[in-house]
Amino acid sequence: MLYLELSLGICVLLAYQNHFMRKLLLVLASICFSVVAAYPQDSENNISKSPGQTSFFAELGGPGILFSTNMYRRFKPSTLGWGFRAGLGFVTGDEEKMVDGYYVWEPVSAVTVPVQLNFVFGKKDSPHSFEVGAGATYVGRKLEFMNFYDDRESQFFGTFSFMYRRQPPNGGFSWRAGFTPLVAQGYIQASAGVSVGYNF
Repeated sequence: MLYLELSLGICVLLAYQNHFMRKLLLVLASICFSVVAAYPQDSENNISKSPGQTSFFAELGGPGILFSTNMYRRFKPSTLGWGFRAGLGFVTGDEEKMVDGYYVWEPVSAVTVPVQLNFVFGKKDSPHSFEVGAGATYVGRKLEFMNFYDDRESQFFGTFSFMYRRQPPNGGFSWRAGFTPLVAQGYIQASAGVSVGYNF
């Protein structure tokens, strides 16, 4: 649960000046804490007997927008049910700058911080499952990419994920692929994501 508290804390600090994102993150935090409170806290022995509850993975596309490394965690000792993800990534885009009295666009990179709450559906002992998630991604600089642009110094995106997961029931190598649309400033941008990682 330390991972969840740290990731939500970072996003709340980043969203301090954005009224819409404050509301969105408060709703996400409320849902996360409600789900956690609904399940009894498990002992270390129970957690160690449930491989696959935690995952580290690298993702191309998805909520990290271009590339990100992420941590997944289920709220109870299982590979299914409620959980969350938090990560750190980067994206490249064009930034508007003043050069010799003229505005020009220069390619730059920015840090991204994706956070999502998700639910994994599937059969208990099957390696096949389906993930549905929703959350937000912070972009650290004012960039234009994929038709998104506004006048603020940082950008926030609503994110969704609808992904197939291939994960062995007893942990090990896993992969995911699916549809991951982005939402911001009245736009919806179709996007996809593919990731590989290790569950333990």
